[in-house]
This record gives sequence, structure tokens and C-alpha cells, in this order.
Amino acid sequence: MDNQYVVGWGTLTLINAVLAQGKNRTGLNWFLLSLALGPLATFILLLVEKR
Repeated sequence: MDNQYVVGWGTLTLINAVLAQGKNRTGLNWFLLSLALGPLATFILLLVEKR
């Protein structure tokens, strides 16, 4: 696997965790979900409303 791909995916998971915490959601759960779903998790996170 290409190292740039792994670094990009890892960065995206961290960004999603921070976005989730900003919306009063569990950052760890979204981090783990992002590992599996990647950009799809980002899209879902952008659509959910802040609690």
C-alpha cells in the first residue's frame, strides 16, 4: 500500500474526530468509524446536526 494513501486516510480520521467533537459527538467513535468508511464518514458527519 502506498504511504501517501495511509497518511491521507489517517489525517482524514483525525479531522473527522475533531469535527465530531465540535458537534458534541464522541470523537473516538467517529475516529474508528472513519477508519472503516473514510470519506463517507466525513460526508455523514457534515450532514448531522449539532447536539
